[in-house]
Amino acid sequence: MQTAAMACATCGIKIEGDFSTPLFDRLTPEDQKFLEQYLLAGFSIKTLEATGSLGYAAIRSRLDRLIANYENLRKLDAHKKAVLEQLRTRQISVTEAKEKLEKLTGE
Repeated sequence: MQTAAMACATCGIKIEGDFSTPLFDRLTPEDQKFLEQYLLAGFSIKTLEATGSLGYAAIRSRLDRLIANYENLRKLDAHKKAVLEQLRTRQISVTEAKEKLEKLTGE
């Protein structure tokens, strides 16, 4: 999903266009919540363990999964940018770029 519009709640001004979203916003809600809990625990597994219901092994496993998910998003973005650069420099056609992007995103 991509952000297509932004609006000011105070003045009502609305802007439409293609806006990029930070990688953190593209993490699953579950991963975002875990990251927030980890941040609020001062990035301490011990503190998170003491304040929550998960043990060290479960927290470490979730943290490893979160890191892997974030790395996958970074790699996907890098591949997309590479395809768009190939298109910009006319190394590939629009059709080829579309096919490559669809293959990357699984559409």
